[in-house]
Amino acid sequence: MIRPVAFRMNEQTAVNNFFQEDIALKNAEINTKAQAEFDAFVQKLRGVGVHVIVENDDLRMDTPDSIFPNNWISFHENGDIGLYPMFAENRRRERREEVLIRLENEGFKINNIYDYTPAEDEGFFLEGTGSLLLDRVNHKAYCALSPRADEELLIEFCEDFEYLPVIFTANQTVDGKRVPIYHTNVMMCLAEEFCVICLDSIDDAKEKKNVVQHLKTDGKEIISITEAQMHHFAGNMLQVQGRDKKYLVMSAAAHSSLTENQIAAIEKHCEILSSDLTTIETCGGGSARCMMAEVFLPKA
Repeated sequence: MIRPVAFRMNEQTAVNNFFQEDIALKNAEINTKAQAEFDAFVQKLRGVGVHVIVENDDLRMDTPDSIFPNNWISFHENGDIGLYPMFAENRRRERREEVLIRLENEGFKINNIYDYTPAEDEGFFLEGTGSLLLDRVNHKAYCALSPRADEELLIEFCEDFEYLPVIFTANQTVDGKRVPIYHTNVMMCLAEEFCVICLDSIDDAKEKKNVVQHLKTDGKEIISITEAQMHHFAGNMLQVQGRDKKYLVMSAAAHSSLTENQIAAIEKHCEILSSDLTTIETCGGGSARCMMAEVFLPKA
């Protein structure tokens, strides 16, 4: 997780992230609030035994979205790493070698780096596990195509990492029009035994049926959320391992948007851990899942 030092609403991402909203605060105040939310979130994760590595952002880089590291890097069980091409130019500065050095110093082993970033020069993007929902057990990569998720890059990733692509388009209504959702991980959360997903966002019936079939074939319980719940970030969740049990991590807004039946369905599989991320969600257009780049690297 990356602790922010210059968090604010990123004007470069707002063009196609319709979850972002401007608030009437100075940037310094926004960053201070985001830091407080970040610190409380990390404390809650550590409190239940989740191992959290916190790296500070570099003020010199002017990277307002550095708090969302899962978009530029992914870590894999065999020691491989993926580096991803980013839509917003100022987000490309988030890719820092210090993060890799920190992980090696923490005892993790890095074998190979798959670098997809040259695609930026040609205007093609694939924003890490924001774009890619990885079923690491069944080796499937769910991806909602958008200006930030290119199909050819997805296929290249799947060939390199030996994943089966499950491709679809997910939309949201903005000013009366259906437009692509910028990241797959705001409309879908894939856990070990279940999936929280906004099926209403997949307008194409065949694509929807294909996604459902893959989930059911792999034994996932499907927990559907509405588009309104998605806009409270109820799709932006991550299952993590705590000290002695698993948790589904989400924001307080996401948690409060869920119905009793949805909460009961989740709690059959794991406990819920939520934290207030209001400033981060409002200005950044991302939530709890986006803030965590899960490390699957082997120990050296």
